[in-house]
Amino acid sequence: MTFIPTRRRVITASVAFGAALPLGRIAWGQTPLTPACHDGDEPTLAETEGPFFKSRSPERADLIEPGVKGRPMVLTGQVLDRGCKPLARALVDLWHADDNGDYDNKGFRLRGHVFTDAEGHYRFRTIVPALYTGRTRHFHLKVQPAGARLLTTQLYFPDEPMNRRDGLFRSELLMRMARAGEDLEGRFDFIVASR
Repeated sequence: MTFIPTRRRVITASVAFGAALPLGRIAWGQTPLTPACHDGDEPTLAETEGPFFKSRSPERADLIEPGVKGRPMVLTGQVLDRGCKPLARALVDLWHADDNGDYDNKGFRLRGHVFTDAEGHYRFRTIVPALYTGRTRHFHLKVQPAGARLLTTQLYFPDEPMNRRDGLFRSELLMRMARAGEDLEGRFDFIVASR
């Protein structure tokens, strides 16, 4: 039998090196664990795309270009099917606001996509997005396994005061935060309907 790490195991292990995060008042280890993957899990919640999506983002894992300001952050995780099987070559497209709360609608700053590896892992290096009017801190993503339905969703930062006032916020889409060297690390595993 093949061992497949559950989301709960990975998250629990990551808590061991957690520390305080000065983005509002994030308290390590106090946010609920995202559910472990079990056979037949419900897919990750879909959310609105928002007005700032641009197709044809560049294929790149590092979104920090010269001139980009903000606190560096790594976003990692896996793409799994409802039976907890890792999905290789799934497209993961990320876009978000800069450290002023603005989106680049002319170019592709803080926009990019990657394909998951053989174990379904994805990884981006980017910055922590700023708040902007009416919205809490968040990332926009599209996730699509080869030949399967597209998931459009958003990911959120734990313990942000604005979470309570953002009508789109869903606690099921909270990332688990930790430190990764000098960067912050957010982790989220997507469960998608692969057929």
